[in-house]
Formats: sequence, structure tokens, C-alpha cells
Amino acid sequence: MKHSVYLGLGSNVGKRVEFLAAAIRGIADFEKTVVDDVSKVYRTEPVGNVPQSEFLNLAVSVRTDLTVEQFHQKMKWLEKEIGRTESERWGPREIDIDLLLFDAVIMNSEVIRIPHSEMVNRNFVLQPLSEIAPMAVHPVFHKTIGELLNETTDHHGVEYSEMHTSQLFPLINDSITNPTV
Repeated sequence: MKHSVYLGLGSNVGKRVEFLAAAIRGIADFEKTVVDDVSKVYRTEPVGNVPQSEFLNLAVSVRTDLTVEQFHQKMKWLEKEIGRTESERWGPREIDIDLLLFDAVIMNSEVIRIPHSEMVNRNFVLQPLSEIAPMAVHPVFHKTIGELLNETTDHHGVEYSEMHTSQLFPLINDSITNPTV
């Protein structure tokens, strides 16, 4: 597999753990793609001014032979298959799959923005991503994910959830090639 991809997943509606598991299994089913690792699950405060429940967030490490465009298209299709409904910006989500990094690609089209434009400002992205890829380098800031986490000024709560992690991993272990948990 020639491309290294990092994803951020989140859910704060309905059966959150099941939605996260369905997303990971779905990504593992993409052709020419393997899921290498999945972070622990973190309970996180929502960002923005929309009243809503806390999120469950995690990060996923993937290798693929798909192009950025192919991978992104499959990702968006998977969100809909799992049951994502459209809502307001920063609103509640059954499942949210964000393409954080794709190799060292920098892309800013109407459809795809890589690296994810807000990732450096979000503890709920940096904390789980630093767990599975602390040495991955942000192609714009030329800093590792670990460095960006140490430098972030985001003060939204991010807390490891042992309960949700222990619920998730039995549902996905067959989909991961190299789990750290």
C-alpha cells in the first residue's frame, strides 16, 4: 500500500460506539485499503455554539492504494451508509469521518481540504492522533502531531474512556492489522 492516511472519527448521536465500529469496519472493507491502527476512544466536549451531547472521538491509521479523491468519495459514501444525516455546521453527528492527513498532500479544493483545516486547533483530534502517530508530520506547519498537541491552545475537554474503548475493540479487532490497544 503506497499511501499513509490518518482519519478522525466522531459520533454524538444514538449508538455512538456502534457507529464508530461500523465506520472502521467499512473503511477496512474499501478495496486496496487496510486499517493499521485505531486509537483509544475519548469523550470530548462539542465545539461551537450548538447545544448537544458529548462526542466520542478516535483516530485511525490507514494504508491505501486509492487516490485522495477515491478515498474521500468512499468515506463520504460510508458516512451516509452508516446513517449520517445532514445537520448544521458543528452540529450533532451519527458519524463524522474526517480526512486529517493523506501522505504529505496539501489540497484545498471545493470538496477536499488536506490537511484538515481545523485539526491543529482541536484537542479531540490531536490527542487520539498523537496516540497512534505522534511522529507524523503536518505538511503545512512542519511539526509532529506530538508537538502540535503540546502547543495547542484548545481547552475543550478530552478524556480517555476506558468503558467505550473496551466496548469498541471487540467489534473491530478483526478489521485492524496492527492494533496498539
